Amino acid sequence: MTERKPSGMSWESWIERQIREAQERGEFEGLPGAGRPIADLHAPRDENWWIKKKLERERIAALPPALAIRHERDEAMQRVTEARSEAQVRTIVEALNARIRRVNATVTSGPSTSIGVLDVDAVVAAWRRGRDGG
Repeated sequence: MTERKPSGMSWESWIERQIREAQERGEFEGLPGAGRPIADLHAPRDENWWIKKKLERERIAALPPALAIRHERDEAMQRVTEARSEAQVRTIVEALNARIRRVNATVTSGPSTSIGVLDVDAVVAAWRRGRDGG
């Protein structure tokens, strides 16, 4: 816990003293980004910058579930195109379908979802056609 500001000392000189003492103790050594320009220094001011950075660092979805599932569907379909086997395709689509069912059954706030489960056999057939080149 930091000490209390002594009476009779201005806030500015008390804060400056704390910074100087922390520098002398080496508490600012080895911080991330040391010696580099401050990222986004000249970007337009955004009062929510810190929470956006926190969400990005923590990889927390900022979208409501009904919108996030659309993004998940797009990512899953990309993984399907990269799949090496029919079993992989089925696993990806079945996991996506389970997530879609869960979102459809539990979302009570935010936009409603109109995403339906995918026909696993139809996705596998399309994957085969893509692999065969036609």
